[in-house]
Amino acid sequence: MPEDFHRIRRLPPYVFAEVNSAKAKARAAGEDIVDLGMGNPDSPTPPHIVAKLIEAVQDPRSHRYSMSKGIPGLRRALAGYYDRRFGVKLDPETEVVATLGSKEGLANLAQAITSPGDTILVPNPSYPIHQFGFIIAGAAVRSIPHTPDEEMLRALDRAVRHSVPKPTALIVNFPSNPTALLAGLEFYKEVVAFARKHGIFVLSDLAYAEIYFGDTPPPSILQVPGAKEVAIEFTSLSKTYNMPGWRMGFAAGNPRLIAALARVKSYLDYGAFTPIQVAAAAALNGPQDCVRKMRDLYRERRDVLVKGLRQAGWEVPAPEGSMFVWAPIPERFREMGSVAFAKLLLAKAKVAVSPGIGFGEMGDGHVRIALVENTQRIRQALRGIRGFLAGDNAAPVAEGAEVDAA
Repeated sequence: MPEDFHRIRRLPPYVFAEVNSAKAKARAAGEDIVDLGMGNPDSPTPPHIVAKLIEAVQDPRSHRYSMSKGIPGLRRALAGYYDRRFGVKLDPETEVVATLGSKEGLANLAQAITSPGDTILVPNPSYPIHQFGFIIAGAAVRSIPHTPDEEMLRALDRAVRHSVPKPTALIVNFPSNPTALLAGLEFYKEVVAFARKHGIFVLSDLAYAEIYFGDTPPPSILQVPGAKEVAIEFTSLSKTYNMPGWRMGFAAGNPRLIAALARVKSYLDYGAFTPIQVAAAAALNGPQDCVRKMRDLYRERRDVLVKGLRQAGWEVPAPEGSMFVWAPIPERFREMGSVAFAKLLLAKAKVAVSPGIGFGEMGDGHVRIALVENTQRIRQALRGIRGFLAGDNAAPVAEGAEVDAA
């Protein structure tokens, strides 16, 4: 019998596991680790959303099976959000489906539209499900540049000319996880025109639409005329309303893709617990001052972290969106790679970050730092990093070498 099943053999070892294991050992030994690794919001869900959940769960009828594609009121609420925020009209019946977080939606759509051997275009680095959702479904992934500019557009042209078979779909994700880059509407116009010309679907991950720090909110690809002919977009309540554990997301756009996703989901789940869907509708329809406060909170944390790192001699760009800082590894440590550097930072500075290679091989020169601790804890992390960078104890180690967290 084979050692591993076919689909499992196509998945590499989970690179975050090394850092997570070292983090667990350090905490078991009583060490205080500032965890800036996982993008797991630390703020509470707004009270009016929690109150609506409690109200809904008191109704025994809500304890029955729900609707896999989302209750009608929730789908209408998402359509209302797109109309207010982007000026995009959506049919709640044919152009919207609720998902168990955007990650589940992306993975199930990959199952719905992928045949073994299909070619999918995915930015490198990018959020792991963007490529591995399709790899699990049997596709081959072709990496393209992660920057929303002419370099990516030229790569798309090369991919169409040189890929066999011709690419089926393209993933875009702006504001990006992990790079925090934003894209403008002009870029999306180019992408949509290209996709329509070549008959390629575009899957846009817009999970961080409401976490931006400039004056101009990030656009939706669906704002482009004709985008619905080729594009579907995934959003999530996890970051916008501090609801990660609620697992509530959406897909919107191309009716054919929406129908395919809804059909696969109908075989796999009955949808989120109805009270969660009711509360999610209340989040979208209710007061939005909580979203502004969330954005202000992340901006404050970003400013403290970026300023402190620069003062410590670690030059990092200030992100204009998302809840992450995509930090180039300091030059003297770059050769060791992101896993060894992240483990060294954990051992010496008592700070956990995500190694960039976990998002693709082109991310190995970076680590991702999440803004998921309060400013007091971030300043504590900065003190540890400052001491680490200033000391002689930070000698580079070989990639994959063990670092004593004690």
